[in-house]
Amino acid sequence: MLTDQLNYIPILMQCLLAVGFVVGTIIVSGKLGPKRRSEIKDRNFECGIESVGNARIPFSVKYFLVAILFVLFDVEVIFLYPWAINFKELGIEGLIKMVIFMLLLLVGFFYIIKKKALDWE
Repeated sequence: MLTDQLNYIPILMQCLLAVGFVVGTIIVSGKLGPKRRSEIKDRNFECGIESVGNARIPFSVKYFLVAILFVLFDVEVIFLYPWAINFKELGIEGLIKMVIFMLLLLVGFFYIIKKKALDWE
């Protein structure tokens, strides 16, 4: 029982070191960091461009739909890569399964084209 508990000491030490580093960095940056404040330094900016208007404007649903469709069709590469590596070992059965997979993806792709999901207004 005692040896099992001793195995957790390195994990505990690493957690304490990580938490100590974070807390120490926050304390040191608060004490040693610059204290000069001005209206120009406190102003928000994005990539050097001064912000204009409200940041809470709503995005079009089309933006999210295109993003989700990109991820969906990008995931197919994850399935194509192992198939391509093991192409010879999978034989004709693997080829048939991959053709079915690609046909299903093409059906889905033509469906979203028909529904005009990728048409940007």
